[in-house]
Amino acid sequence: MKKILLIEDNYDIRHNTAEILELSNYQVFLAENGKVGVEMAMEFSPDLIICDIMMPVLDGYGVLHAVHKNELIKNTPFIFLTAKTERSDFRKGMELGADDFVTKPFSGTELLNAVDSRLNKIGLLKQELSSDLQNLQNLLKVSEDDNALQSLKDDRNINVYKKKQVIYTQGNHPNRLYYVLKGKVKTYKRNEDGKELVTDLYSTGDFLGYIALMEETVYKDTAEALEESELAIIPKEEFEDILNNNKEVSRNFIKLLAKNISNKENQLLGLAYNSLRKKVAEALILLQRKYQLAVEDNFVIDISRESLATIAGTATESLIRTLSDFRNEKMIEIKDGSIVIINQKKLQHLLN
Repeated sequence: MKKILLIEDNYDIRHNTAEILELSNYQVFLAENGKVGVEMAMEFSPDLIICDIMMPVLDGYGVLHAVHKNELIKNTPFIFLTAKTERSDFRKGMELGADDFVTKPFSGTELLNAVDSRLNKIGLLKQELSSDLQNLQNLLKVSEDDNALQSLKDDRNINVYKKKQVIYTQGNHPNRLYYVLKGKVKTYKRNEDGKELVTDLYSTGDFLGYIALMEETVYKDTAEALEESELAIIPKEEFEDILNNNKEVSRNFIKLLAKNISNKENQLLGLAYNSLRKKVAEALILLQRKYQLAVEDNFVIDISRESLATIAGTATESLIRTLSDFRNEKMIEIKDGSIVIINQKKLQHLLN
């Protein structure tokens, strides 16, 4: 049962609105002013907040500001109830981050339509961005333009890349967003001496190429298929249209950007300070976390020693010696050139 927090200082409106919501099978929490409302939001973590604007103690704008400052509830959908109809009032609320407005007096149908619409959209957006192609379609359903969505579905191109085939090249301007349907992809940089450093790994359900699109700049690295891979192609114009017209989709891609920055910082720290054994162990664990499908099975890494060395940030010769040590210590086995992790706990212990 979805939880809704209703913040309204007028007794009659508060209880009549609550009755409408409860008859529609929502669990409703009531607050008589903004201060109490914020406290209840933090306590109950509702799925949706409906809030009056003009209230004593703390008005609706203050409630919205407080909600967005709290990490646990800052992404909660927020609907204003208001008797104000001036354009400036709506604009102020939207700039502060409100998701919708219901103008008083309102009918039960108007209220429930706004609530259902917002909960349905946030339900789609709460799905992980990188789980499968259907979730990409779900994100696009947030767009109000059904014709554009249908066109995107009908006209979608799927490119197949062979092992070691380049998908895009460092320094080129982007014109599309990529979505991995099947296979494995790496991105890497090369220095003036031609030495390669792997910057990221991608698998089924991952987006790639979005950083250059959002920055409106060139690719900072090169993408290459690690095995035969299938990638869905989303044209640059359609991606930009989604970002510009839906703040929730934009917010999710911003989260991906923030996660990317955090991962890069950890990678740089590891390259700067980790021992050789720790670098190699971290590379093996990274590949396992990224690509293992069955937790109960020993994970098999079928990758060239050169590619693994670039992921670890070390020389190929050093990597081979370290792998030999790991095999002698019964952490891995090497079968037909592939690496099999047989003692994950012991390998993980090297990272602590």
